[in-house]
Amino acid sequence: MEATKHFRKRDAILNCLRSTDVHPSAEWIHEQLKAEHSDISLATVYRNLARFKERGDIVSLGTVNGVERFDGNTNPHVHFICTSCSGVLDLHGVAVPQELNERVSGTGQVNSCQLTFTGKCNQCIKQEETA
Repeated sequence: MEATKHFRKRDAILNCLRSTDVHPSAEWIHEQLKAEHSDISLATVYRNLARFKERGDIVSLGTVNGVERFDGNTNPHVHFICTSCSGVLDLHGVAVPQELNERVSGTGQVNSCQLTFTGKCNQCIKQEETA
């Protein structure tokens, strides 16, 4: 029975991450799951995120404002990180340039490329203008 609980929690963590586009932290995922899985620990979330990341099921976007953020969408896509509110947005209309992969292919085998823009999002700009 304990193993079943373990897999339910693992599946819940992965489903939670894949069902959102907020690019959450481990803490955010933990908060979302506590109501349904009252005995889930933050350590369990971190441990499973590390496992998923190692297997290629998810990607880490690195740290945003000191907190590691994750993405359940492993398809190549571009991100925008707001330096004001720490929001992470998918830029669906911007493609990862294949030219970059071709330019570095002589160095070795490219497994992935992450392209991230940083700046202020439109919502933060609007809030500053109205303040």
